[in-house]
Amino acid sequence: MQNTIKNIVEVLDKNKAEAIEVFDLMDKDYFVDSVVIASSLGQKHTLALLDHLKKELKPAQKFNNVDESSDWVVIDLGDILIHIMTSEYRTKYDMESFLAQLSEG
Repeated sequence: MQNTIKNIVEVLDKNKAEAIEVFDLMDKDYFVDSVVIASSLGQKHTLALLDHLKKELKPAQKFNNVDESSDWVVIDLGDILIHIMTSEYRTKYDMESFLAQLSEG
């Protein structure tokens, strides 16, 4: 799984995603083992990052579900969730605080 996360971070980074964070929740009471959060540069960039992930991770990685809007994309890879969102949405929903508390607890 660490290799998959490394690949996700590399794809996001080389395609100009910002503030990429990985939360390890393996031993926590949460429905996935890891969460990756990244900020996009805007609505079109959010969807472009999704396309880059699909092209570079498939077919080796199965995408169980993708919930997409131009402001926020959630990708379910089973044990890993990826959130790509505009800076405005990231600030508004502040998932980092929740996940940081979860990973510490």
